[in-house]
Amino acid sequence: MTATALAADVDLAAYYAGRSVLVTGGLGFVGSNLARALADLGAWVVVVDSLIPDYGGCLFNLDGYEDRLKINIADVRGHGIEYLVRGHDIIFNLAGQVSHINSMRDPFTDLDINCRAQLSILEACREGNPQTKVVFAGTRQIYGAPQYLPLDERHPVHPADVNGINKMAGEWYHILYNNVYGIRACSLRLTNTYGPRMLVRHSRQTALGWFIRQALDNEEIEIWGDGRQLRDYTYVDDVVDAFLRAGMTEAVNGKVINLGGRAPVSHLELISSLVEVAGSGSYRLVPFPPERKVIDIGDAYSSFALAAELLGWEPKVSLRQGLAETTAFYRRHKEHYW
Repeated sequence: MTATALAADVDLAAYYAGRSVLVTGGLGFVGSNLARALADLGAWVVVVDSLIPDYGGCLFNLDGYEDRLKINIADVRGHGIEYLVRGHDIIFNLAGQVSHINSMRDPFTDLDINCRAQLSILEACREGNPQTKVVFAGTRQIYGAPQYLPLDERHPVHPADVNGINKMAGEWYHILYNNVYGIRACSLRLTNTYGPRMLVRHSRQTALGWFIRQALDNEEIEIWGDGRQLRDYTYVDDVVDAFLRAGMTEAVNGKVINLGGRAPVSHLELISSLVEVAGSGSYRLVPFPPERKVIDIGDAYSSFALAAELLGWEPKVSLRQGLAETTAFYRRHKEHYW
C-alpha cells in the first residue's frame, strides 16, 4: 500500500513523516501492511515480531522494505520490551494470537500472548514512554452471539471462546491505562479482514485465507451449514487507513471503535464470488463440524458509524475488487505462502 492509495481527506504524510513508530506483530498480516504504509509515508518504523511458527509472521511480508525500516525479532512477552517501546511517538500494537480453535486447545498460551504480553507492553510504556500513543488491534469476536445487528460499540460483550475473553481483557487493559495512567490508547475492533500477506498455510486463523488457497489450488471448498450466515469483510488497505487515522486522532483516546465492512455478505455469496474472481475452485454445502458449531455465533456484522464520526473513515474497497487484488497477489508469490 502506498501513501497515494490512502484516503485523500486527511494529510497522513504530513503527520507521519519523520515520526518514530513501533509496530508489534509487524511481520504478520495487518502489521506488515501497516508497516509498509508507514514507511511510504516517511515514518521511521521499527517492527517487532516473534515469528512463532504458524502464527502468520513472514519475512517476505516486508520484501523490498528491509532497508526502509528496522526489523527486530523478539517476543513481546520477554523482558526486552522495556527497551523496545522507548522513544516511539506511536505504537501500533498488533501482536497477538488470533486463532479461536488454538485458544480452546491451548488456553494458557493464548492467555500469555493476549493478556500478559499486553500488560507487559503497557507497563513498559508507563515506565519508559508515557507520552506515546498506543493503537490496539481488537476484534469483533468479543461480542459473541449478537443480540441485535449491526453490532455497535454499545452492544454487550459475551465472548464465545477463550480467544475472545483474552482479547477483551487485552483491549480493556489499554482503556484502563488510558483512563488511569494517561497513556493515550484506543482499540479498533476488526471484523473479517482479508487481503495480501494474510496467513493461508492453514485454516486455524482465518477461514477466508484458507478458502483463497483452496480456490487457487482448484479444490472444492466446504461451506458449513446452509451458507446463509452473514458476515462483513474489510480489505486490509481500508483497515490500514483506519489505524493510521487513529494514530493521529486524539478524539479516539480511551475508546473502542468498530471497523465494520461495507455490507453483510452470506457465505454462499462470498465463496461464489471468490470462485468466479479466481477462475478456479468449486464449493459444496456440508454439515457444521461439531467443534466449530459450539463456538459459531450465527449472523454477525458491525456498524462503522463511530469510525466515520471520529476518524472520517469508511471501507472503500468492494469485496470483488479486494478478492481480485488478493488472488492476484498470491498467484505472483505463491511459493512464499503455501
